[in-house]
Amino acid sequence: MISETWLGAALALLGGYLAGSIPFGLLVTRYAGAGDLRQVGSGNIGATNVLRTGRKGLALATLLLDMAKGAVVVLIAAAVSPELAPVAAVAAFLGHLYPVWLRFRGGKGVATMLGLTLAMLWPAGLAFAAVWLAAALLSRYSSVGGMAGAIAAPVAAALVGEFGLVLLFLAFALLVIWRHRGNLERLLDGTEPRIGGGAAGRTVG
Repeated sequence: MISETWLGAALALLGGYLAGSIPFGLLVTRYAGAGDLRQVGSGNIGATNVLRTGRKGLALATLLLDMAKGAVVVLIAAAVSPELAPVAAVAAFLGHLYPVWLRFRGGKGVATMLGLTLAMLWPAGLAFAAVWLAAALLSRYSSVGGMAGAIAAPVAAALVGEFGLVLLFLAFALLVIWRHRGNLERLLDGTEPRIGGGAAGRTVG
């Protein structure tokens, strides 16, 4: 029994990390002939930087795929054993942030965290999405929207009484904020590009 438990956890970690490491933004832009995404804009592999190629469809595809890889990993792990879902979630999230295929230089985690949150606790996922959109529209900063949405997830988990997930979502949110430290510096000095300002965002990833 112990060996089976450890095997399941090891598979959840490995499978989650490898799935999370898939750089969909890089793959869809390359497949569509839009070039190497790492040479565009901020060089980030997320949907916002894909949008800078001028291909809105590719940006939407990247957003949905980055969300889906997080959600699918969690759902598969939960179907095997509910205890494996958080393990797979952590692995997938870290895989997206630090993908082995790209020398551990990945995205910023917003879309993947949203997918994970929706799969693990859909009310928190809906709160994440709503706050993300509202904050981005009101501030006109994509980075503000992403960070605000991430922070909303642990708050929502606490409000619905799912305290077992609060710390996990909080850890994810703190990592999202850490990955946005460059954006925070630009926000403070007034150089962060606004949505629709011609240098849209360096955030969703």
